[in-house]
Amino acid sequence: MKQIALYGKGGIGKSTTSANLSAALGAKGLDVLQIGCDPKRDSTRMLMHGAWIQTVLDLVRERGEDTISIEEVVREGFAGVRCVEAGGPEPGIGCAGRGIIATFRLLEQLGALHGDVIVYDVLGDVVCGGFAMPMREGYAEEVYLVTSGELMSLYAANNIAKAVARLAKRSKPTCSLAGVICNAKNMAGEEDLVREFARRINSEMVAYIPRSRTVQLAEVHKQTVMEYAPDSEQAAVYRELAGRIFANDQTSTPTPLEMDELEDLALQFAEI
Repeated sequence: MKQIALYGKGGIGKSTTSANLSAALGAKGLDVLQIGCDPKRDSTRMLMHGAWIQTVLDLVRERGEDTISIEEVVREGFAGVRCVEAGGPEPGIGCAGRGIIATFRLLEQLGALHGDVIVYDVLGDVVCGGFAMPMREGYAEEVYLVTSGELMSLYAANNIAKAVARLAKRSKPTCSLAGVICNAKNMAGEEDLVREFARRINSEMVAYIPRSRTVQLAEVHKQTVMEYAPDSEQAAVYRELAGRIFANDQTSTPTPLEMDELEDLALQFAEI
């Protein structure tokens, strides 16, 4: 079983990438479980044709863990992808990371953590204890950084690389860096910048996903690109990413950059 996590800055398109990746893997006939680890609970929405599935944390708050069934927690979406949303606390109250901890504990109790591939879609603006749990506790063995060429997106990706590097120093490492995914904003020099960023942190860019109106149209129709436009160029990009991730057996310990190094790198590729 491959267990992968996609981490990235909020709003970078991480959930769109995760959902289309899962859809592409599911279309290959693989048993895929996608777990949304974000309080926004929108990771699996396009796989579920726009439905907001009930979150694990909501169920636990309402009824406690003992009476919850696997059918309530795990919902089947497009291409047979099994969908879970961790959820979060009520706005302004509690720690969002606790939703992830409660979710993983319940999924283990229910025997739901199985399949050919598990995709963890994790918020990466901050790598607190809860959000770091998928890689800290060995659930996500391969970490992919989703970024664009924007400085703050690279900054978030670099912070996640720092967390992976720190965890790699433990006596029993639980995760490693599997690659960088460029979800493009169509900036000048963006592909070269992200490729060089990946190289400098001791990794590689595994995919360049161009900005495409097809993605927007698919989301308006409450579908993944893989369902809405399976013959499109954008679907082919996600299909290629799925194939590369499933076959990938090359990982590394990242060498994150200092902030001045990151700024200098961004400046090198900026058009002034």
